[in-house]
Amino acid sequence: MKILFVTSECAPYSKSGGLADVAFSLPPALKKNGNEVGIITPYYRCVRERFSEKIIYENELAVQLGKKVYPCRILRGELLGVPVWFIDEPAFFDRDRLYGYDDDKLRFALFSKAVIEVMEKIDFIPEILHCNDWESALVVMYLKDDQAIHSRYRNIKTVFTIHNIAYQGQYGREDMTTTFGLHPGWFDGGLSYLYEGREDVNLMKGAMLMADAVSTVSPTYARELHTPEFGKGLQGVCDIVESKMYGILNGIDPALYDPGKDKRIPCNFSMDDKSGKEVCKEYIQEAFGMKKEKNWPLFAVVARLVEQKGVDLIAELLDTLMAKGVQMIIFGQGEREYTDYFYSCAERYKGQFGFSDQYNDEMAARIFAGADFYLMPSAFEPCGLSQMMAMRYGTVPIVHETGGLKDTVRPYSDFDGIGDGFSFSQYTSKNLMLAIDEAIKVYFAEHDVFEQLRDRCMRKDFSWDKSAQTYIKMYSDICGNGYDPNVTFADAYDVLKVIYEDLKKDRDEYLSKQPDDYSNIAEIRIEGPGEGTFHLQFSKQGMEMYPTSHDYAHVRIATSFDNLYNMATGVVSADKLFVNGQLKVDGNISKGAELRHLIGKAQKE
Repeated sequence: MKILFVTSECAPYSKSGGLADVAFSLPPALKKNGNEVGIITPYYRCVRERFSEKIIYENELAVQLGKKVYPCRILRGELLGVPVWFIDEPAFFDRDRLYGYDDDKLRFALFSKAVIEVMEKIDFIPEILHCNDWESALVVMYLKDDQAIHSRYRNIKTVFTIHNIAYQGQYGREDMTTTFGLHPGWFDGGLSYLYEGREDVNLMKGAMLMADAVSTVSPTYARELHTPEFGKGLQGVCDIVESKMYGILNGIDPALYDPGKDKRIPCNFSMDDKSGKEVCKEYIQEAFGMKKEKNWPLFAVVARLVEQKGVDLIAELLDTLMAKGVQMIIFGQGEREYTDYFYSCAERYKGQFGFSDQYNDEMAARIFAGADFYLMPSAFEPCGLSQMMAMRYGTVPIVHETGGLKDTVRPYSDFDGIGDGFSFSQYTSKNLMLAIDEAIKVYFAEHDVFEQLRDRCMRKDFSWDKSAQTYIKMYSDICGNGYDPNVTFADAYDVLKVIYEDLKKDRDEYLSKQPDDYSNIAEIRIEGPGEGTFHLQFSKQGMEMYPTSHDYAHVRIATSFDNLYNMATGVVSADKLFVNGQLKVDGNISKGAELRHLIGKAQKE
C-alpha cells in the first residue's frame, strides 16, 4: 500500500509535541510492514539551521490560494529509510516557532494546498493520504475539490487523525473564501460551526466529516470524545462519524528508549541488574541541586506546564508532599504562573525539590532513568507518550485514569497483586494524593512488590509494531482491500454461515460446559457493505442462524462484514474490535462477551 503522511511537525526535524514523535515512528513502522511510505511537512527555520546539509532541492511549485499565487520550493530528506518532502516558503515558515502566529490559518492553508499540488511533482500519488490535526485538515477538503474536477487523484482515500481535539482550527466564516480559497458551498457542506452566537468555520469538523476514516490516538480517548467533557463541542460530530472512527494507541521507539543501550543516560542498566538506575538517580539529584538520598522516593514530572497536564493538582499538594520527606523534580516549559511558582518552591525546599524550564530531550531521558515514580495527573490525555518512556526505564507511573493513560497503565491492586502503576479516577488533588500515598507505602513497606512493578514496567511492549498493524487494517478497510464493497446481505450472510459452521467443534465444546437451560440470543447488524440484520440462537445443543432480527435478543452488536469475517477466521479478536470502538455492543454485555467463544476464533500469532 502507498501512504503519504501529512504532518505539521516531524522529529527530529521539528517538534513541539507528541505529533512529531508519531511522525518519527509510525511511517517507518508502516514501511517495515511492506508499505511504500512518504512524509510531507513544512521546511521551518529549525529544519534549515540543523539539517540543511542533509536536505536536497527537488523542484519548484506554484501554490494558488484564491487569487494569490505563492512560489514554493520542494526539498527532500530522509527518515529511517522513509523519504521526507519539505514545503519551503520562507515568508511563512522561516520563523522562530512552529505555531502561535496571527497568520497560522494562512500558513497552514498554503501547506495544505501545496500537499495537493506536490504529489504529481514528486511522482508520489498514494492510495492513502493520512492527515493529522487541524493544521492539515484542509488537505481533505482540497482533495475533495480536486477529485470533483480532475481524475488524477480520484482513487486516493483520506484518513484524519485527531491528536488533541482541543485545537480545532476555528476561524471566521469570511476566511473560508478569502483565506482558504474554498467555495462558499463548503460552509453548509461541513465547515459551519456555531460559536458564541457567531457562524464560524471549523476545519477539524470538516475533515472529520469528509475523511474516509477518522482515528484518535487511544481507544479510551475515542470513547471519551463522544462526551461534552472531552468532545470540546465536537461530540455530536464524533457521534456522526462513529462508524468510521478508530482508536489506535500510539507507540514509542523501543530502541531509542532502551536503558541497556541509551547513550544519553549516565549509566546503563537492565531488569537483571538495576544498579545503574541508582547511578542515574544520583546524577539527576546532583544536577538539580538535591541531596543524594538513596532511600528517599524520587518523584518526577516531565511535561508542558499547563493546566491540562494536571500541574494545578501538583501545585495544590506540593507542600503536603514535601512534608512526607520525599524528593521531586519538575522539568518543562510552560505558563509563567507555574514556572514562577516552581522556581520559588525550589528555593523553599532546597535539597528536596528541583525545577528547571530549560527543556531538552537528553535531560528528560536522564530523569526517566533516575526517578522512582513518574507523575502524570493530566486532566485529559489523548494518548501520552512520556509515561511509556518512563516505564521503559523502570520508573513506576502514577496517572489519572483518562485517555491513553488508562490504556497503558494498569493500576496496582494489593488484593490480587496485578498492575504496573498507580492511578486515580476523580480529578482532584485529594485523589492524586491518595494514589501517591499508596505508591509511597509500597516503596517503603513492600520492596519486593515495588521491584515487581519496576520489572513489569520494563517488560511492557510499547513498540509501534502492534499499532502499525491496526493502521494497516484501517487503511485496508477504506481501500476496499477486504470483501467486495458491493457485496449484498444475502452473500454476506451465506459466507458467514459457512465460516460459523467451521467453528462448530470449538463452539460445541464451549456450549457443552453450560447449564441445561443455557440460552443466548444475539442480534447482529452488518454495517456498510452487506448491510442487514441476522440473529443467532445458542443453546446447550448448538447454534441456529436466521436472516432476521429478533425482538427479544439478549445482546445486539453492530460492526462491518469484514470485522465479522476477520473475527471468525482469527485475524482480529472480538476484544480488540470492542476496545477500538469497531464492535458496538448493546444489551447484556456478559452475553456479548461470550460471542468471542461462539463466533470468534483464537487470534493468529
